[in-house]
Amino acid sequence: MCRVGRHSRILRPIVDHEPVSNGHDDLIRALYQEFGSSLMAFVLKLTGHDRQWAEDVVQETLIKAWRNAGKLDRQPEMLRAWLFTVARRIVIDGWRSRSARPQEVEELESDSIGVPDESEKTLAAMIVYEALRDLSPEQREAVQQTYLRDRTVNEVAATLGVPPGTVKSRIHHAVRALRRALQERG
Repeated sequence: MCRVGRHSRILRPIVDHEPVSNGHDDLIRALYQEFGSSLMAFVLKLTGHDRQWAEDVVQETLIKAWRNAGKLDRQPEMLRAWLFTVARRIVIDGWRSRSARPQEVEELESDSIGVPDESEKTLAAMIVYEALRDLSPEQREAVQQTYLRDRTVNEVAATLGVPPGTVKSRIHHAVRALRRALQERG
């Protein structure tokens, strides 16, 4: 699918003029408007969906375009290919440098080593316990059997003597009620 008409309309004023400092700025703006979102999506995949790193790569790519504005082929297909190639190389260099260097770890003083605080887990467990208590006995049993005891719907249905559809319905309504209760409790 060729979208040259759309690109050339935006990039034409830049192509017609000899690049000057302001022309470079206009080029970068046009590049970002035309290719920014697709470049960001491409780089996000390359960085393993690390948004901060992807934003840094896109910014570095556009800076390289700005520095090389006088040398760039201004055809939209060529600009896109150049931007994506530069971004890919920046990501590859980033992966290489991350794997070549050991990760820095801060030294801890022996008297500053802390004991893990389990209060968050305890508080969360208490909130979930209260929310479970608010369910009907049938819903609570269905949730306990499937989620806490890791049983299938068919196993729970056989144990409770009800059809599998009933178990699914109880679980569905229980999960909705739990979600509401947990949102209310923060």
